[in-house]
Amino acid sequence: MSELAANDYPGFLVELKARIRQAQYQALRAVNAELVRLYWDLGESIHRKQETLGWGKSVVETLARDLQAEFPGQNGFSAANLWLMRQFYAEYRSRPILEPLVREISWAKNVLVMKRCKEDLEREFYLRATARFGWTKAVLQHQIDNQSYAKYLLNQTNFDQTLPPEIQAQAALAVKDHYTFDFLGLAEAHSERELENALVQNLRRFLAEMGGLFTFVGTQHRLEVGGQEYFIDLLLFHRRLRALVAIDLKIRSFQPEHKGKMEFYLEALDTQERLAGENPSIGIIICRDKNKTVVEYALRTASRPIGVATYTVSAELPEAYRNELPSPEAIAERLKLWDGKETDDE
Repeated sequence: MSELAANDYPGFLVELKARIRQAQYQALRAVNAELVRLYWDLGESIHRKQETLGWGKSVVETLARDLQAEFPGQNGFSAANLWLMRQFYAEYRSRPILEPLVREISWAKNVLVMKRCKEDLEREFYLRATARFGWTKAVLQHQIDNQSYAKYLLNQTNFDQTLPPEIQAQAALAVKDHYTFDFLGLAEAHSERELENALVQNLRRFLAEMGGLFTFVGTQHRLEVGGQEYFIDLLLFHRRLRALVAIDLKIRSFQPEHKGKMEFYLEALDTQERLAGENPSIGIIICRDKNKTVVEYALRTASRPIGVATYTVSAELPEAYRNELPSPEAIAERLKLWDGKETDDE
């Protein structure tokens, strides 16, 4: 045993644990898919009975009591849930793009998307994102509350020009156009250091707002170049992108020179700290506000992957977002980029 432990056992154990977790994850996905398929079938059956026999509220309530008597302890057969199944089938049966997507996430998450989102493209966004990023119900709720649909679609990056094609779409989804830091409890007037400290003190909620799959590396991350010290406000790592993510916090408007500073940080990270197998480091400049045209001009000449976002410390979304979404055709094309662009390393 000592020889095995010294040579093979630790790595062997790690490999087996990973395989077991993967199998458990796949089994859970299969169970969820089968449950959603069952609820779809029940919803279809109830819908057809309503159309042919005129079933109403009393019949469904009787059906719920009989099913609960036959399958005690299973909350899914309440009258309210049976009506949701009927609505689920009725709303998605004639939507060929959405119908297969609903089978990729759990019933509880489907209900949340169906209740909170009314437009097809918005539903498609949250269905795809939940499946791709593995969002829990709580994270999905948070993303909907913070209008992540709009924030992702409006983001400004140069990833199409600076990242390998296989990760461009995933990277674009990892950077929002606006972040809501209402959980910090900061006054409207605050310093960059106060903002940074508050984000670190509320790390779990900060990473949730970033969108999932980020891990925290450090604050005031030190770089040494040419005998001089430089410090990145926050350094994260995106697990699926396999890339370091440098965050520069600005409490004022975006300025073109912010891009040059970020490019310098990314060059140093890639030269000194990027590991074999990792993708190019990404920068996110988070400012209090920005002029979109200025950002567009600045990013045209950037040689490193950078996104520029804004933030608020209140829950209110800036007025501009309400009327700036791309056309439905452009949104649909962007969502199509999600297919086949990602690796399943969860």
